[in-house]
Amino acid sequence: MQIAVVHDYFTQMGGAERVAEELARMLPSASLYSTVAMPHLMPPGLVGRRVETSWMQHLPSMQRYYRLYFLLYPLAVRSLDLSRYDLVISSSSGYAKGVRTNRHAIHVCYCHTPMRWAWSFASYSSQETQGAARRLLLPPMMRALRKWDERASHYPDHFVANSKTVAARIQRAYGRTAEVIHPPIDVNRFTPSTEQEDYYLVLARLISYKRIDLAIEACSRLGRRLLVIGDGPDRDRLKAKAGPTVQFLSRLSDAEVEHYAARCRALLFPGEEDFGMAPLELAAAGRPTIAYRAGGAAETIIDGITGIFFDRQEASDLAEAMLRFERQEWSAKLLRSHAEGFGIDVFQARFRQFLAHVGAPIDQDAAEPFSAAAPIQTFEPKLAGVPNRVPA
Repeated sequence: MQIAVVHDYFTQMGGAERVAEELARMLPSASLYSTVAMPHLMPPGLVGRRVETSWMQHLPSMQRYYRLYFLLYPLAVRSLDLSRYDLVISSSSGYAKGVRTNRHAIHVCYCHTPMRWAWSFASYSSQETQGAARRLLLPPMMRALRKWDERASHYPDHFVANSKTVAARIQRAYGRTAEVIHPPIDVNRFTPSTEQEDYYLVLARLISYKRIDLAIEACSRLGRRLLVIGDGPDRDRLKAKAGPTVQFLSRLSDAEVEHYAARCRALLFPGEEDFGMAPLELAAAGRPTIAYRAGGAAETIIDGITGIFFDRQEASDLAEAMLRFERQEWSAKLLRSHAEGFGIDVFQARFRQFLAHVGAPIDQDAAEPFSAAAPIQTFEPKLAGVPNRVPA
């Protein structure tokens, strides 16, 4: 069987890129495609692996302006020739699902979310500063992009969603059903520490919809130390809001991230994410999360056990949740056990079984029956007899 894995673009490092990395590692003989691949921004497991790219690879200042080229990606992804492959797996939050395949191929789209900037443009851009020209031109462009995205949604034979939240979006936007297979968490990358330092942590790309401004405002109000790990187009705006207790560390190595993750008080997670791998990565490091109760976080965080929720995207609500958090104690052992239910082995087993179920077994082990009703392994079954809260 000839197999191809297609990812939207390798121009940044985030959860979608980690999923694409794991798909490619699970299928070592597969060809890897993308519209653009910046060598220094490839996931660690794909460094040195050949990536077939489109003509967009040669556009000027691609790393800096990749977001501004958004109308070109549909053309670029359609220019990729995947006609010789029997199985195509697209990793898509935007364009890759629109790739051309031969009519006998099986195309499975692992959808991180329907194109956020096309379907939820108002909320996606609400925190960004826009000039008059952008406010005038972008809405009709987004409507055109949304029409293309709706057409492209008919190309995959099957959809897999990273969360129930995204599966519901796929149903609303495309009228398609999707099986939920949660993204893989590299649990073994993290080790809980017996040392705890006095800081909260943000671990994210600095994009306005992630609402990192709420974490900055809450920590500035309470006088709590906050470390912000990550980079992105919202960096300057966020730095202008930051008080003296907030420190920006930019993009760090994996080893540095693991160090800070294992020693923080908690992760602050104020945005509505499609899935959100960071809370589970912090759980693997033995640390809880304070999160907005929406999106993927509502599926993966157990209130009072692996984190605490707040219900309004307001800095005052986040600050109140932080004070509640500080009155509790947290079990690193329980947090770690919870994260293990979302590990790479769980992801691989579910994905292999799903491929076999849709007629594309990639090995003999995958031939065991796939049950759409079988739950992803989670922590809940182990909760019997464990108190929800341990007094400080």
